[in-house]
Amino acid sequence: MEYRIEHDSMGEMRVPADKYWGAQTQRSYQNFRIGTEKMPKEVITAFAWLKKAAALANFRLGKLDEEKFNAINAAADEILAGKLDDNFPLVVWQTGSGTQSNMNVNEVIANRGNEIAGKKLLHPNDDVNKSQSSNDTFPTAMHIAAVCEIREQLIPSMELMIETFKRLEKENAGIIKSGRTHLQDATPIAFSQEISGWRNMLEVSMEQVEAAIPGISRLALGGTAVGTGLNAPQGFAEEAAKAVSELTGYEFVTAENKFHSLTSKDELVFMHGALKALAADLMKIANDVRWLASGPRLGLGEISIPANEPGSSIMPGKVNPTQCEAMTMAAVQVIANDTAVAFAASQGNFELNVFMPVLIYNFLQSVRLLADGMRSFNDNCLVGLKANREVMEHNLHNSLMLVTALNPYIGYENAAKTAKLAYEENISLREACVKLGFLSAEKFDEVFHPEEMV
Repeated sequence: MEYRIEHDSMGEMRVPADKYWGAQTQRSYQNFRIGTEKMPKEVITAFAWLKKAAALANFRLGKLDEEKFNAINAAADEILAGKLDDNFPLVVWQTGSGTQSNMNVNEVIANRGNEIAGKKLLHPNDDVNKSQSSNDTFPTAMHIAAVCEIREQLIPSMELMIETFKRLEKENAGIIKSGRTHLQDATPIAFSQEISGWRNMLEVSMEQVEAAIPGISRLALGGTAVGTGLNAPQGFAEEAAKAVSELTGYEFVTAENKFHSLTSKDELVFMHGALKALAADLMKIANDVRWLASGPRLGLGEISIPANEPGSSIMPGKVNPTQCEAMTMAAVQVIANDTAVAFAASQGNFELNVFMPVLIYNFLQSVRLLADGMRSFNDNCLVGLKANREVMEHNLHNSLMLVTALNPYIGYENAAKTAKLAYEENISLREACVKLGFLSAEKFDEVFHPEEMV
């Protein structure tokens, strides 16, 4: 491998000749050989937006000339286009402020910008990092990445599942089945009502996610090292937030209190709480689906779902609810990630949180797992969900909890006696009620209508 010599304030470093990063990135790359978890691409993308916005703000404020602005802008655009992906090698397990990833982006933009300009034009600190500090850029990149991924990945997946459930509600209108509570027989429910519960879980989760977006749309940029805004010109924070909004197409504002935005990560914790709530609902929905589809002969068998893959290496013909299992495993990981996010956010010592890389790594993994998991669950399972009407009707009319309909006519205790006798003697509720003398056969038929119990 060929190398070139780069230098920083600590001296010279050998850097691979075919890479655009500089000495500070190389030091981090060599000093933190920990794990395989790289800084998420979403964070690098957010940094590219951030550097474009900062350059635009500095240019508008007269702090950066047009030639330097254009060079920064061009190099950042190449990052956004994915042309420089192999220039960001740093792991999550680095400095807790994310300083080295900020400098990684600064160095790549500076070196590639200089190459584009055909001369030594940009300095990574003096120009690309102008009016900034890693302490305000990394939390800003976290918020930009979070908003973009939630808007572009998570919410569309939620909308997709909601629309599928709406269709399933219409298709299954009029089907009455036995409800279940505590895994025991309960009073009847329309299958469309059961589906509506799943749909509304996602709609409520959507409301909770939307409610958390304003918090993560507040940017720390302009706070610089400790929140005082040292070395950032007057108006930079507002101009930079405006530029981020223009470039990304999403509304961002400058954080009112930069001391809070540097040291506290409560807005990300709040949003991840909404993600955890969504994961909990998805766990519940996926478990309901696989219980209802259990069988094919020895389970509930009230619905069928697509048979996607062979389910066993030893049992021929076995098919498993694999999409349900994938969705529930993703939900487990998201719920676990919530602990890491919350604990990392609690480490805001004095003027700066120094657990930011692990926080955003887990946060973005949660968004990615939920978005991808919902899309897979929807496309490979829910869209092909079918009601087994015969089984539902059989189970409905064999449920002892239909006796609840008799409460107004014979009372709770007599209804309980009727259900007990029907169970013990394996006879119908009608036979038991008549045998106990609580109602005549004609009166029973007059008042007993399961389809009206929903």
